[in-house]
Amino acid sequence: MRILITNDDGYQSKGIRTLAEIMRPFGDVSVVAPKRHQSGMGMAVSLGLKQLAYKDLGTDGNGVHWSYLDATPASCVKYGLNFPREGRMPDVLVSGINHGSNACTAACYSGTLGAAMEGALNGILSIGVSLDNLDPAADFSAVSALFPRIFRMILAARPVPFGTYYNVNFPNVPAGDIKGIRAAVMGMGRWEKEFAKWNPAHFSHFGITPESLGQTSEVHLEEGEELYMMTGDYSDYEQNHPRADHHIMRDGYISISAHKIDTTDYTEFQRMLSHGFDLDF
Repeated sequence: MRILITNDDGYQSKGIRTLAEIMRPFGDVSVVAPKRHQSGMGMAVSLGLKQLAYKDLGTDGNGVHWSYLDATPASCVKYGLNFPREGRMPDVLVSGINHGSNACTAACYSGTLGAAMEGALNGILSIGVSLDNLDPAADFSAVSALFPRIFRMILAARPVPFGTYYNVNFPNVPAGDIKGIRAAVMGMGRWEKEFAKWNPAHFSHFGITPESLGQTSEVHLEEGEELYMMTGDYSDYEQNHPRADHHIMRDGYISISAHKIDTTDYTEFQRMLSHGFDLDF
């Protein structure tokens, strides 16, 4: 089995290093990951005249081939598919392990899942994997212990419908405290008070600094500019499904939800037809 790995935290993150170790027993593993931190990029691609630096980092002692592209996660997948290693297309794409949850509406913004969407768009079995812990030094031992079983479950459930990709989220508890696995749906909620005055120490309790994200604390403003950052408080919606993924995680289970790249609301499509939205001129 040929396995392509990427992420949105960058090729040096602990999460992707752990994922490569997890996936190595399943087949031939190649990594094409962003050079820099790319969280929140969704399925964005690096278009136009943007210069995309690629570097082949060689094969490590475990046989995993490493490389990076200075681009978005979806662009990294595109590169891996346009220039497949040894001319062989991957059978599976696994994106992660993300530092932080991608359950609920975080799935709409996630670069981790944006990479999985790119894989699904190209007909490849694609999986995003996340741990609900933002710390760059997070403990991924529960993922190491339990994700192989989940991966085998997904493989056994094939064939996967075209355009479907999986979103696997682990609660931030030791493997022995995880109650089980649950099929889930995407939870619903929204972020409020999303902007705050720039404060580089805001996320320091997670071990996150601008420098750890490949950025800088130095600020150069033009006259009249004010500096903000995105933070926010999460607000749950009352109408959540009983199997909402973030509720499943809250209760100590691993959530697995299936998403589709086709975002058409087919119920609304039928309603539009019934309201005469088809017109001839």
